[in-house]
Amino acid sequence: MTPDSFRELALSFENVVETPNGNKNSFKVDDKIFITIDNTNMKAVFRLSPKEQNKFSDLDPSAIYPAQAGWGKQGWTIFELNFIEPETLETAITLSYCTVAPEDLAKKYKKKGAKK
Repeated sequence: MTPDSFRELALSFENVVETPNGNKNSFKVDDKIFITIDNTNMKAVFRLSPKEQNKFSDLDPSAIYPAQAGWGKQGWTIFELNFIEPETLETAITLSYCTVAPEDLAKKYKKKGAKK
């Protein structure tokens, strides 16, 4: 997945805005970050539940792994974008969005994900 297609997908969710965050860009819903992307190094950090983090990490621990220190314990998970299938990234973006989105918005996307 290219940085542009990743960006397009992340921005396709309701009420998402992109903001600069140091030399990275953050995607937020209701002023809460759910993904930070480093386009230079092709890495994204997703906010997931610890259970979701474990499931993704089990797919490929060399390309999907907890962030360092306390961030990882809170569910923040690094995805090395060059090594991950687009379908896996789409699922992770949806779950990350639903982790921080208001309940009414999250329900819309959880239903879509269940139909896949």
